[in-house]
Amino acid sequence: MERRKRSAAWYLLPIFVGVIGGIIGYFAVRHDDPTLAKRLLYVGIGISAAGIIISVVAALSGLYNAEEFYTMPSI
Repeated sequence: MERRKRSAAWYLLPIFVGVIGGIIGYFAVRHDDPTLAKRLLYVGIGISAAGIIISVVAALSGLYNAEEFYTMPSI
């Protein structure tokens, strides 16, 4: 089986869609370029993990205050 090189534009899928994009990209290119397929999966997992970590840090540090979103401002 001949393996052909795929475009680096495939990295945009996991960057914008996260782990789901990494899985879709993996299955799309796994037979043509197995190295790129694994990297797409890793990028999707990394982007998703970074988003979760940033959200948790923001919530724990007080940057995100839920009470501000649910109360009416006083006039």
